[in-house]
Amino acid sequence: MIYFALVGLGTLFFSWTLLADGVDGHVASEDNGQQAIDNFLAGRFNWMVSSPLISPVNRPADPCHAVKDPTIVRYKDRWHLFCSIRSQKRSHQIEYISFDDWKDANVAERHVLTFSDEYFCAPQVFYFTPHKQWYLIHQVIDKSREPALQPAYSRTSDIANPTSWSKPVLLFSEHPDNVKMWIDFWVICDTTRAHLFFTSLDGQMWRSETKLMDFPGGWSRPNVVLRGDIFEASHTYHLKGLDKFLTVIEAQAGDRRYYKAYLADRLDGQWMPLTATKDKPFASPANTRDTDMHWTDSFSHGELIRDGYDQNLEVNPAYLRFLFQGVSDQAKKGKKYGEIPWRLGILELVQ
Repeated sequence: MIYFALVGLGTLFFSWTLLADGVDGHVASEDNGQQAIDNFLAGRFNWMVSSPLISPVNRPADPCHAVKDPTIVRYKDRWHLFCSIRSQKRSHQIEYISFDDWKDANVAERHVLTFSDEYFCAPQVFYFTPHKQWYLIHQVIDKSREPALQPAYSRTSDIANPTSWSKPVLLFSEHPDNVKMWIDFWVICDTTRAHLFFTSLDGQMWRSETKLMDFPGGWSRPNVVLRGDIFEASHTYHLKGLDKFLTVIEAQAGDRRYYKAYLADRLDGQWMPLTATKDKPFASPANTRDTDMHWTDSFSHGELIRDGYDQNLEVNPAYLRFLFQGVSDQAKKGKKYGEIPWRLGILELVQ
C-alpha cells in the first residue's frame, strides 16, 4: 500500500490510502457510506491527487513522450493496465503493464502490444462473460474508409499474456452514413444488449447498440444522446446499489482538460447533468488537492477503477477512484500535442 497524510488546522488529520488489493476498505462505517452516496447524488466531489504513479519509459530505440488513455482491471490479485503511448518514431501504440501493488507500477515490465504495426490506441479492456474472453476495444486507421479512424476489437483468453491478443477487427462492417467524425470508443453491457458510446469532438456523444448474442458485430446506426460543452473520452459505468448509470466525459477549459459527469436510469435513456459546469466539475483544479508535489493542472482521459472486470463495468459510488492522465501547464508549455509529457495518477474522494 501507499499512504499519504495531510495535516490541517492543528487537529484535523486526513489519511488517504491507495488500496492495492481492490477491496472496498475505504469506507469505515455504514454512516460514512451513506454520506458518500448523498455527496455523490448531490454532485459534491472533492478529490486528493496522488503523486505520479506511471511515467513514460525512455526506450533508446524510440523514446516515449507520454502515457495516456488508461484502462484497468483487477484480476487474480493483479492490476492489468493498458494505455496509449506516444513515442518519437511511432505516434500511437498500446502498452500493457501488470503489477500487484501500486508502489511497483512504475517499475513493472512494459510490453508494447504487437498485434499491429500501424496506428492503434485509446484502449478499453473487459471480460465478456458470454464468450469467456477478454476484449480490448480500441481505435485504428483504415485508409479505405472516411474517416480513416475506426473502432476495432482484439480478444484473448489470457489477459496476462501480451502476445496473445488477436489482430484488430473493425466493429462496423460499413461506416455509418451519419457519422463524419468519431473518437474514443467505449462498450458497456446490460442484460440484453451491448452499448457503444463515442464522441465526435463537437459537443456530442453518440450511442449504438447490438444484441448480446450478436456482439461484437451487429451494431445499429448511431444516434446522438448528449449535447453540451463536452469534448472526448466519454466513459460509462453501472453504479453499484443505485441501479443508475454514470458517464464521465472530458471537457476543455482553455489549454486545460477537466471532467464532467452525467447520470441516466438506462443506457438508452436520457443523460442528465450531475456535475457539468466549470464551477461544479467532476474533476478539475477547482475540486482537487495535492498530496505531495504539484504535478498536474489537467485531468484528462481517465478510467474509474471498477469493482469487477466484466462487461457490466460496475463501480461503487461510495468509493470512487479515478485513474487519469495529467500534466502541468509548465511541463507542456511550448510543446506540440504529441510531445506533451502526460503521466498517470489517481484521484481518491475525500468525504
